[in-house]
Amino acid sequence: MNDQELLRLAAKAAGAEWTDYQRGTPNHWHIERADGVWREWNPLNDDGDALRLAVKLGLAVRVLEKCVFVESDPETLLGQSSVSELEMYGRPRDPYAATRRAITRAAAEIARTTDTGGEA
Repeated sequence: MNDQELLRLAAKAAGAEWTDYQRGTPNHWHIERADGVWREWNPLNDDGDALRLAVKLGLAVRVLEKCVFVESDPETLLGQSSVSELEMYGRPRDPYAATRRAITRAAAEIARTTDTGGEA
């Protein structure tokens, strides 16, 4: 699955929306903040977006020596099976990028395997 497909599915789980124009640059995901302002959203590149996604979906994140393990709580998914993702890293990859990717992959899998996309 490429990054665009990962983001599309993760966005479904997070409630983000696609827009084709932002400050002259096409192809961005946007999500509404609590104050009603829409902002760019990309959990593959932004630590805060990835953390908010993990919290929203009830994901547990474990960073180990050479990999990151992300797992969902089956109760969060309303009786569905749990979802888990393992992302390896090492030189030259960094644990931060691996963590963001593992969270995004888990969110995409939740959206792919549930009718509600992870929304309760």
